[in-house]
Amino acid sequence: MCGIVGIVADRGQVEDERLQLATRSLAHRGPDDSGTVILRKQSPAPVEIGLGNRRLAILDLSPLGHQPMEDRETGNWLVYNGELYNFREIREELQRAGIRFSGHSDTEVLLRAYGRWGEACLPKLRGIFVFAVWDNRRNHIFLARDPMGVKPLYYASRDGYFLFASEVRTLLTTGLVARRIDRAGLLNYLAFGSVYDPLTLIEGVLALPPAHFLTWQPSGMRLQKYWELGSASEVQYRPTAARRREVETELRAELEHSVELQTVSDVPVGVFLSGGIDSSVVAAVLARKLRSLKTFSLVFNEPEYSEGDYARLVAKTLGSEHHELLISEQEARETIPATLRAMDQPTVDGLNTYLLSGKTRAAGIKVALSGLGGDELFAGYSSFRTIPRMERFLKNWNKLPRPARGLLSQLIGLFARETDQHRKLAALTSLKNDLIHPYFVVRMLFSPRQQDALLSGVEQRECERFTQRLRDCLETSCAFDSINRVCFLESRCYMANTLLRDSDVMSMAHGLEMRVPLADHHLAQRLMAIPGNWKLHGKTPKPLLARSLAGMMPANFLRRAKKGFTLPLEQWLRGQLRVEVKTGLQNLGSGPLGKLLQPQAVAGVWQDFEGYRSSWSRPWSLYVLERWCELHSITA
Repeated sequence: MCGIVGIVADRGQVEDERLQLATRSLAHRGPDDSGTVILRKQSPAPVEIGLGNRRLAILDLSPLGHQPMEDRETGNWLVYNGELYNFREIREELQRAGIRFSGHSDTEVLLRAYGRWGEACLPKLRGIFVFAVWDNRRNHIFLARDPMGVKPLYYASRDGYFLFASEVRTLLTTGLVARRIDRAGLLNYLAFGSVYDPLTLIEGVLALPPAHFLTWQPSGMRLQKYWELGSASEVQYRPTAARRREVETELRAELEHSVELQTVSDVPVGVFLSGGIDSSVVAAVLARKLRSLKTFSLVFNEPEYSEGDYARLVAKTLGSEHHELLISEQEARETIPATLRAMDQPTVDGLNTYLLSGKTRAAGIKVALSGLGGDELFAGYSSFRTIPRMERFLKNWNKLPRPARGLLSQLIGLFARETDQHRKLAALTSLKNDLIHPYFVVRMLFSPRQQDALLSGVEQRECERFTQRLRDCLETSCAFDSINRVCFLESRCYMANTLLRDSDVMSMAHGLEMRVPLADHHLAQRLMAIPGNWKLHGKTPKPLLARSLAGMMPANFLRRAKKGFTLPLEQWLRGQLRVEVKTGLQNLGSGPLGKLLQPQAVAGVWQDFEGYRSSWSRPWSLYVLERWCELHSITA
C-alpha cells in the first residue's frame, strides 16, 4: 500500500525538486520507503516522465519491493498503490509462460502482468489498486483504478503538463495546479457532503472513475471503462425455497473466500469490530482462518452511540484479543484539527475512521479489515424499503394533471422551511426537480432551495456538470429491480465517494492499510444477480449476510436493529464544539468562500440546527468546507 505521483512534461522539463516535494507530501501513506525516477524520451517526440512513490510495506518487506519499479525486458516503469489478493495465482500463470521474478511482491507481479497482457491484465486482477505504467514501447502513460473504487487516483492536464497522484493535495503541491474551487464540485459537496467522481473540489482536477483506465500521450487522452457492477448479472435465479438455500450456500462460500483472500500479508492483521453484523461476519471468518485474532472497537461515554456490549459479545464468542478504544468528547475535539489536515477533500464524514485507525495503528497493527460494504450490497439501510415506496409514489404523482401537481407542490413548498424532511418532500414533488430520483433526495444534504440560497454565481453549465454523473448512474441502474437499483446507487455514489474515500484517506493518514472484503467486486457481482427481494426476506436485517453467522451468534444478536458507526456529533455540537463551529460559520464571509456562500443563508443553517429543525451534518459540513479551504489556500 502506497502513495503515487507522476509529472509528465510534453516538450518540457520535470524538475527533480518539484517531483521530490510532491512525493514527500505522500509520506503519511508510505512511511517505509521512498523513490523517484525521471525518464527522458526523445522519440517520437520529446517528453519527460517523473514518477514518485511512498511505500507502506505489506508484502515482501525487502528492498525488492522498491518503487518506481522497472521491467528490464520491456523498459516499462511502474508506480502502484494497493494490494493484489490473487497475485500468487497470477505469478504462477506468468511463470508457466516463462517469466522469471527477482522478488516476492505483488508490485513485480503487476508490472510483469502489464508487460505481457497490457490493458488485458485488468480483468485478471482481484484487489484494491491504482497504478501508473510508463509503457516504453507504446510511448504512453497508462493509469488504472480498481473496479469498486477503493483506492483513489486524480489527474490534471495543464500548460504542457500531465499530472496524477493518489491525493488532490499532492497535485496542489506541484505548483502546476491552480488552487481555485470548482463550482460544480462545490455544488456537489453541498448536495451530498462529498464530491462525486469524476469531479473534485479543485478546478481542472478530475478523479479517475472506478473500473476505468486512462492512457495519455502528447496527442491526447483516452478514458475507458473496463468493468461494470452488475454487467455480468445474466444469471436468473428461480424464486423457490430450494434455490434460495442453494444460492445462500454459494454466497457464503464466495463471502468466506473474499475474506480469506484479504488476509494475504507479511505484517499483522486486525479487524475493526463495531458489534454490527457486517464486521462480525468478517471477524467470524477470520477467527477460523487465523491462529490469533485482534479486534478493535470505538466506544463512547454516550451509551446510545456505543455498541461496546455487542462488540464484546462477538469478541468473547470468537475468542479474539479485543481492544476497546474509549473516545471522550474532549479527545474528539482535540483531534479535529488533525482530522481536517488529513482530509484530501472536505467531507461530512470520516472523523470516526480517523480516530479508530489511529488507535489501531498505535497498537502495532498495519492492516485492518472492515465490514464496510455490507449495508450497501446486502440492503442494510432503511432506505432499501423507503426508496421503492417513493418510486411508486412518484409514479402515481406523475399521473396527476400538471396543474394539480403544481398547486400541490406549492402547498408542500410552504412548509419546506420547517425541517429537513419537509425540504426533501418539497424537492421530491417539485416540478423543477433536478435530483432525478428519490435515492438522491434521500441522500441529499442541502435541498435545491437551500443550495440556491447558499450559493451565488453558479452557472447552468456547472449544474449540468454536477448532475451528469447522477444521470449516468441512474441510467445504468434502471436495468435492476427496485432494491438492487438502490444497491447499485449506494455502491457507486455514497459508498464510493464518501465511505471508501474517507476510509482510504483517514486510515492512510496513520500508515494503516484498510481492506473491505464485503466490497470485493466478485462478491458484489454475485450479489447484484440475486433478486432484490431476497435481500429483505423476513424480519432479520440483511438476512443473506446474517445467515452466515447462524449457529455462531445468539439469535437476538442477528435480529437486533441496525445502529450506524457514527460519533455523537449532535451532542458535541451542542456542547464543547458549539462555540468553535458557530464562530467559524460567523467568520465564513471573510474567508476564502466569502465570494461564493451567502452569510445570511449560512447563519440560517446554524439557526435551524439550534432550533432542532435540522441535523448536525449541515452546519458541520460548512465548517469543514471553510476550514479545508483555509488550510489549502483555496480561492473562489
